[in-house]
Amino acid sequence: MLRRARLVHLAALFAGFLAVSVVVSLAVATAAGAAPCWRPPASGVVVDPFREPPCPYCSGNRGIEYRVGSFTPVRAVAAGEVTWSGMIDGVRWVVVRHANGWRATYGRLATTHRSTGDTVLAGSRLGVASGSLYFGLRIEGRYVDPAPYLGRLVGRPRLVPVDGTPPRRAPAPTLRCAR
Repeated sequence: MLRRARLVHLAALFAGFLAVSVVVSLAVATAAGAAPCWRPPASGVVVDPFREPPCPYCSGNRGIEYRVGSFTPVRAVAAGEVTWSGMIDGVRWVVVRHANGWRATYGRLATTHRSTGDTVLAGSRLGVASGSLYFGLRIEGRYVDPAPYLGRLVGRPRLVPVDGTPPRRAPAPTLRCAR
């Protein structure tokens, strides 16, 4: 009887260990493998999507070009550190390095108050656009299409009363990515 009780106890310990191991491994895999779903950096219309160049020095579009209103706020898609902020050939740029090492580039800014070394939060204002906006993404030094990581706000359909009673407040829209 004592031997059976000991086997039951060991089996229970093993089952508990197994359950904890599965939960921890799933949590780690989900956190590491989950692709982000970001809000776009500004409200606007995509006028020139990502076009990967055939070679490192060939023409293409290494990001997304937006047509936005002048002085449209530009916001960081995710938290990170500003690794570069300045002008190149009369165009203002800000580069943000995120915790996973990815670098987001925001270009054609009319103004910015961000400097190299600044920490930004997701949704923090980086500056304002000059009528057009460039948004690019580099992963391990390679330019990639940022569009799959950008979501869109989607509202839930609902019925509205037609008998004159005031409608209930609509639920907040949720962010959805195309993936």
